[in-house]
Amino acid sequence: MAAVLSSNVPDDRFVYVPVSDPLARPLFDELVFEYSSRYEGLIDKDEIANELLRYPADAFAAPHGAFVLLLRDGQAIAGGAFMRHADPGTTEFKRIWTRRDHRRQGLARRVLTELEVHAGRLGYTRVYLGTGPRQPEAIALYKTGGYTLLSAHDFGEEEPPGYHFEKYLVTQHIG
Repeated sequence: MAAVLSSNVPDDRFVYVPVSDPLARPLFDELVFEYSSRYEGLIDKDEIANELLRYPADAFAAPHGAFVLLLRDGQAIAGGAFMRHADPGTTEFKRIWTRRDHRRQGLARRVLTELEVHAGRLGYTRVYLGTGPRQPEAIALYKTGGYTLLSAHDFGEEEPPGYHFEKYLVTQHIG
């Protein structure tokens, strides 16, 4: 009798969707909750809720942007986006996020890599991104992912709070 091997490998796949796709809603809800808890007393709750609406949805759409979800068994477990930055050849990464119940599996790094590859396909040569000073996991992700720290400010300093990074993408030449 042949043995049946069971696989514990999850069925993960990346999908590019509009920001308005219903699959993204749970991630955005968690993001607002997380920002609210980490920045309670520092940033007004209405300002946090409006943060996700700061950019128009088409900023994260082709041909200059993208929004990707990492799906497992049909549900979004992580995601991220990019949009054109003011500097030529530069894209800005936004909203890189992993669901709370799926953290510490390397999913954010997978999303980051996927975004870098896709941005490179679109001709971007540099990534710029920022994260909040109360998000040590994101800061560590970018530092270990080859990003260069440009500036770091916490609340109460003269500069606005935030950690800003850049990374130059390796371009692939075919020929």
